[in-house]
Amino acid sequence: MLDWVEVAKVEEIPPGTAAVVDADGIELALVNAGGEFHALAGECPHAGGPLGDGDVVAEYSIECPLHGSVFEVRTGECLKGPAEEPVMTYDTLVEGGVVKVAPE
Repeated sequence: MLDWVEVAKVEEIPPGTAAVVDADGIELALVNAGGEFHALAGECPHAGGPLGDGDVVAEYSIECPLHGSVFEVRTGECLKGPAEEPVMTYDTLVEGGVVKVAPE
């Protein structure tokens, strides 16, 4: 069974935006892609850029603010370098206006 951690209120992260959130000491990027929330590892594997500070550049992708690597938010796949590795993704749940993540 998944252990859910509250990380944000829905209204704090409008559609088409991302934020850095903390899930039990794990820094994550939380993305609102058209009303669907997705959580990814907080650091770009290329140079450690904060993905949650990046721009949502298409409905399901986010760009690292340091060097422009682009990641698919549902799968973590790297769509554009310089990063070559994917990022980890985490299960999310919206319940009662609160976004929850399973950090394990």
